[in-house]
Amino acid sequence: MENVNQSGNIATIIGVADATHYLVGLTDAGNNFVGLTGQGAGECVHSIVEAKALLKSHDYSVANLEYQTAYDEMCGLDNVGKYQQVINL
Repeated sequence: MENVNQSGNIATIIGVADATHYLVGLTDAGNNFVGLTGQGAGECVHSIVEAKALLKSHDYSVANLEYQTAYDEMCGLDNVGKYQQVINL
């Protein structure tokens, strides 16, 4: 599998600037961040290595990596202009 599951959800890792953790989950068709089962919240891990391993354990080989600033998160800004990159796991 690549980075899209059967439901069309995209494997996603979110990093927030200056945070000591990453959020791992899926981005659905409505651009909502959801857990790896397609519902609930994403999982919190302490490193990008842990994030990659978690997605690999769910049979993903590629993920979208997105970085946000704390300001973006506080203000609820749209995804436009955020740093995003597709990475191999």
